[in-house]
Amino acid sequence: MKFKSIKGTKDILPGEAEVWQRVEESIRHVMSLFNYREIRTPVFEQTSLFSRSIGELTDIVSKEMYTFTDRSEESITLRPEGTASALRAYIQHNVGEQSALTKLYYIGPMFRQERPQAGRLRQFHQFGAEALGSSSPQLDAEMMLVALAVYRDLGIEEFALNVNSVGCRTCRPPYKELLVNALNNVRDKLSPESQARIGQNPLRVLDSKDDHDRELTRNVPLMKDHLCPECADHFKEVQALLQSSGTPFHIDGRLVRGLDYYTKTAFEITSTALGSQDALAGGGRYDILVEELGGKPTPGVGFAAGMERLMMVLSKAGKAGMPDVRPVLFIATNGAAAQQWAFTTANALRSKGFRVEIDYLQRSLKAQMREANRMEARYALVIGETELQARSAKLKNMQTGDEEGVALDQIDRALTTL
Repeated sequence: MKFKSIKGTKDILPGEAEVWQRVEESIRHVMSLFNYREIRTPVFEQTSLFSRSIGELTDIVSKEMYTFTDRSEESITLRPEGTASALRAYIQHNVGEQSALTKLYYIGPMFRQERPQAGRLRQFHQFGAEALGSSSPQLDAEMMLVALAVYRDLGIEEFALNVNSVGCRTCRPPYKELLVNALNNVRDKLSPESQARIGQNPLRVLDSKDDHDRELTRNVPLMKDHLCPECADHFKEVQALLQSSGTPFHIDGRLVRGLDYYTKTAFEITSTALGSQDALAGGGRYDILVEELGGKPTPGVGFAAGMERLMMVLSKAGKAGMPDVRPVLFIATNGAAAQQWAFTTANALRSKGFRVEIDYLQRSLKAQMREANRMEARYALVIGETELQARSAKLKNMQTGDEEGVALDQIDRALTTL
């Protein structure tokens, strides 16, 4: 039987993995500049954590989660997103008692059983950040700037930032009544999915990708025009902060995001390089979520970003070049004594920071030099009995073909100066 990867999953092979490593390094670098510290949570949690935080009626919980019963008869779910797990850890370990403001980031795999398509897999990867302990609009703006800084650090400039306010527990209920009344006027003409959402989560109708739905709801009331004074002031301050930082943005009154826990600010970063599925990252404020999960009332804001989609943008922009992982030196050998010398020397050079490869297959010198070419090694050193006795050899530049004599005990110095 020949095994294959499961539908909706993908192997990240050598060559591509180095690009992922480069992206992860960029994420870690940017997060450190903003003083976010990494958190690593388990890939599975109690199912109730996600149903309570994300929302029972969301597509993620109702249709997409990988849920199973373990041997203890407990319902377990592979994490479909990162915020709930980060907040569970924050509450469980009393992190808020250690510092008034907690800034976290994560990188890791998530799991959703949805229809696989470009940039959307059943095991996919996200990076994200959470800031807990402050209701300041400065943190909302910072969260957007953190995400944008990662993309800029990777050389991506073609993106758009869309922002909105989805209100709070004070202003959202009366707005929902207005929205439902407006939607009921066109209910029979809406798609079946949007009709169902009117009674479950009417704000999600505004997020419909169905062109006919969007046309029918073109003139319905929007949350941004019915904010309470507190939410309105907060949203104005977020906009002012983005303007003061020179960050272009667009106010999108239909932006509601797909998770139930957002309050006040919601935002999304899109890229024209991704086609119809254009979202690179999204997030917002969630001031009631910590309390909903059993913690003390704690304001928070965060975002999550898909890494597969980021890789697509990098590739299309021609910025997904593999970092230089070529050997600096390939040692080709002739004879058992030379093989032993090469093994010892290669490890000594590696300990000094040089990427070195040798032959482990007892191939001919000609075959070894072909392998050095295939690996695109910068230099090659041929060692045999003659070179061992003379304690010197020819160091060959594999790009130019030029050769230079080098003492065997001075190879590291030669590699440093060439």
